[in-house]
Amino acid sequence: MWIEFNIALKFLRQGFAQTLLILIGIGVGVAVIVFITTLVTGLQANIVNRTLGTQAHIRVEPYEEVNRQATITEGVRQIALEDKRSQQLRSINNWQQIITALEALPDVTAVSPVVSGPAFAKRGAATMSVSVIGIDPVRYERIISISDDIISGQFRIGAGDTVIGSKLASDLGVRVGSKLRLEATGGRTAVVTITGIFDLGVRELDSRFVYLELKQAQALLGLYGGVTVIDLTVKDIFDASRVSDQIDRLTNLKSESWMQINSQLMNALKSQSLSSSLISFFVALSVAFGIASVLAISVTQRTREIGILRAMGARKEQMLRVFLIQGAILGLFGSFAGAGAGWGMVWIFNEFGPRLFDISPSLTIIPVATSIATITGVIAAIAPAWRASRLDPVAAIRYV
Repeated sequence: MWIEFNIALKFLRQGFAQTLLILIGIGVGVAVIVFITTLVTGLQANIVNRTLGTQAHIRVEPYEEVNRQATITEGVRQIALEDKRSQQLRSINNWQQIITALEALPDVTAVSPVVSGPAFAKRGAATMSVSVIGIDPVRYERIISISDDIISGQFRIGAGDTVIGSKLASDLGVRVGSKLRLEATGGRTAVVTITGIFDLGVRELDSRFVYLELKQAQALLGLYGGVTVIDLTVKDIFDASRVSDQIDRLTNLKSESWMQINSQLMNALKSQSLSSSLISFFVALSVAFGIASVLAISVTQRTREIGILRAMGARKEQMLRVFLIQGAILGLFGSFAGAGAGWGMVWIFNEFGPRLFDISPSLTIIPVATSIATITGVIAAIAPAWRASRLDPVAAIRYV
């Protein structure tokens, strides 16, 4: 093998210009693969983090109420046109026991009871439709860290205290310390003090969400001692659907993961991953054709040398290995250069890019890209290597 390695290096040195050009081509290809893969992965992570920054990994709530058909006598057919049953706020039965059972699941990291419902926020002549969300602040902070998004005041929720969205505060003309009147159905009202204003970066949430202490929200919404939703987080966010199905079977409640709730987002992420894979595939294909063409030219240019080596006793297998080693060397060293260039492109993007989000190359992308380029080089060298090994020594020596 040492002899074949030395011959392969000599052939590469003799055609230095060709070797340099193909190394640059491989380097560019690997750099594109590293940068595109890192960029798409970073973009997806940023989107997922922003999405999960405003919602739980899993949401558990009662199933919707449905109409029940009246019993009819045997042999009689009934045709009925019914509207969908209107939904009302309903508490989860035995929610304390359910929370205890959910906390015992090995994949669950946090559980928080929530009561939510519609209400009106009034200040002077201004009236806004809002969504009242009653929470246990300590538990809820482990689900969604509202305190990280406070732009004014502080995240303090207790009896008579509330935290509202920035758009709602702007529409009502209120600030920290202002009083706010909340009115729910049934004539129930509450006057609360604004202790904090948050900005989640989602206009719909910032214009509607009003956070209250759990017991006060229960009283306002008429669900004394009840909760309408149980929010959860899990260890692996991409395992949320499996855990959600497990919870559905365990509790007989409607359990939805963030992936089910954001199905369109998941389709977009899958499309991005597919696009990245296709780009990487075609770049690798172009690299393979580049290596194959250079080695094919090398075989043609060195036909006489190959014939002399065969006449001196070099076996077909040895000549085959010479060109396979060339392909591996080109792929390996070109991928190292490309990986470094790709890392540099990532650094340039983070330092001088649009600064919408930061990306960081995975420690696995470098060895993966290097391995792919090396294997591609070997595969691309098979055809030229096979041709070189099949050359007739006499005809090759007489080749002009």
